[in-house]
Amino acid sequence: MKRYTVKQLAELANVTNRTLHYYDQIGLLLPASYGDNGYRYYDENAVFRLQQILFFRELGFSLEQIHTILERPDFDLLRALENHKLALQGKAERINRLIDTVDKTILHIKGEIEMSKLEFYEGFDEEKQKEYTHRARERWGDEAMARTKDWNAYTPEQKNDILGEGHAINMGIVANMDKGFDSPEVQYWIGRWHNAINTYFYDCSLEIFEALGHGYAQDPEFTAFYENIQPGLAVFMEQAMTHYCRVKAGQSG
Repeated sequence: MKRYTVKQLAELANVTNRTLHYYDQIGLLLPASYGDNGYRYYDENAVFRLQQILFFRELGFSLEQIHTILERPDFDLLRALENHKLALQGKAERINRLIDTVDKTILHIKGEIEMSKLEFYEGFDEEKQKEYTHRARERWGDEAMARTKDWNAYTPEQKNDILGEGHAINMGIVANMDKGFDSPEVQYWIGRWHNAINTYFYDCSLEIFEALGHGYAQDPEFTAFYENIQPGLAVFMEQAMTHYCRVKAGQSG
């Protein structure tokens, strides 16, 4: 049976040696054996298991969640691969829609086409809305998110109006970026965004709203979305939302 050193497996899977050492440390991917020199050696089972780990990481699972899944007695490798394929196909379709939206937006900015408000958000669909809500629920708990609105319950006309409001807010912020994140003009639009989240999505406390702002600057998908609207907007949103929350908290204190 073929054996792989840490270096060989790392190169095969395009990960770092440190990653494999860490996976061993936390019990996620154990070597099949150790040499007299202390070197780790991995077998073919480890190759398949590492592939599963990387698939689950690509789909957004935490290492703790992956460990739990892979250790389940009823874990089925073939079924997992089939599910990965379906999930990745869905992700590929969404990415293609996002690429199409980027292309259309470029043409819109050049004045070659006119986009509707709804077209600005093609690719940011119901599934992503569910994902963002799920992330918030994981962080803040069911009680804080008890009054989450169901995006699918809105009619197409209502969705169009909601997305239109989001677009107006984003453009209002961009138009006033030169005045500073703490300017009255920017803070007006940030307050309007806070109100929109409360109205259309979920009860958004100041604590949650400030954390959401940090997410805009730290989460790759959020950051890419705002940077495509205007370079520097993701960090600007974080600064503006943090300022908004701290002023509001001071007023209520």
